[in-house]
Amino acid sequence: MRHNKFIELVTDLEIEITEGFRIALLQIRAHKMRSILTALGVIIGIIAVTLMGSAISGIETGFERSLAVIGDDILYVEKWPWHHVDDWWNYRNRRRMETAYADQLNRIIQATPNSQLIIAVPTLNTVRSVKFGTQEVKGVYTQGTTQDFVVTSTTAFHEGRFMTDAEARAGRNVVILGYDVAEALFPTGSALDKTVMIDSNPFRVVGVYAKQGTFLGLFSFDTWAVVPLAAFQKTFSRHIDASIRVKIKDKNRTQDAISELTGAMRRVRGLQPEQKDDFSINEQEALRSTIGPIKSGIAIAGLFVTGLALFVGAIGIMNITYVSVKERTREIGTRKAVGAKRRTILLQFLIEAVSICLIGGAVGLLLSWGMCAAVAAAFPSFPMQFSLGLVGIGLIVSTLTGIFSGFAPAVSASRLDPIEALRYE
Repeated sequence: MRHNKFIELVTDLEIEITEGFRIALLQIRAHKMRSILTALGVIIGIIAVTLMGSAISGIETGFERSLAVIGDDILYVEKWPWHHVDDWWNYRNRRRMETAYADQLNRIIQATPNSQLIIAVPTLNTVRSVKFGTQEVKGVYTQGTTQDFVVTSTTAFHEGRFMTDAEARAGRNVVILGYDVAEALFPTGSALDKTVMIDSNPFRVVGVYAKQGTFLGLFSFDTWAVVPLAAFQKTFSRHIDASIRVKIKDKNRTQDAISELTGAMRRVRGLQPEQKDDFSINEQEALRSTIGPIKSGIAIAGLFVTGLALFVGAIGIMNITYVSVKERTREIGTRKAVGAKRRTILLQFLIEAVSICLIGGAVGLLLSWGMCAAVAAAFPSFPMQFSLGLVGIGLIVSTLTGIFSGFAPAVSASRLDPIEALRYE
């Protein structure tokens, strides 16, 4: 008996919901302009929440892609940390980092049983101009290093190769160019075996890196050039703070590797037990911590705009639903007089409110998708990702807004006395 009643209830609800959506669509078609203006707040709210989600998701994807270029199994021993410091003067007064530290670290690594470190590679960095004929690329990130740099790098080659051991030891004037530099200097042909001028010094091109892209659209990984360390010191300067790249065995044991490297560097620098570290060991996690405030700022701004727009939209829908109840009071009385249940009336007006919100949500999602596509086309390096998850979030938010805004008017409609409703003019 109970089972039959349950089936009957479900059947009635299906009929009422179907009929409710049919009536809702008829009412929306009958009052098109009013419905569009009512849904405007929901449209703006959905655009805000989806654009916020697209921006955050895109930034995370672009950030992880950029970190993959840097390498998640590389530690960087440098004079300065990668995070903001308040006691700037103390860091400024630290001793210089020397390229010779890499050789000393490698000897310590080889003498350490079960070391978590693989190899240490020195690098010197500066910014120079690179020319070929009348073509010139300014602001090229120029790096001097050894042949072991390839062990710590994940970058593939577009053409050519890296420097050989003989070229590195002899300090020959050879260079590996980033993709954008080679493309700018040699737009119609290969860069291999051509001689480019780096600040009026000739370097023969032996390789070109594959395209790597940008770091969140802020700077390019393809505007750089790599030369042998000895050639760098001879041509540019020896008096530049070095950066020591150290490859680790297991990125899941990064903290163990940092502890080992800290001890090794203290030995290299000759620090006494009571002395503080006068160097910094940097890793990807330091960069990850800098992206958090950016995502939080976008989320706070997006949620504020979303909440404000949805609140205004919900008030508008609630107001229009009350107006609709007043306009159709006699209709409600007639339906109740012929046996319509309170539940049926409530569902009818609730579905109308939800329908307006869903239509507004769908329009907002389409506009948001178009905006993301436009940004991606105009700024290919700026990460914007529109995912199916955002579609689900947008529809859920729209439905909840409709339920919230339509519930009170729907309840008031369902409680109308049929006799009083029939008398309403």
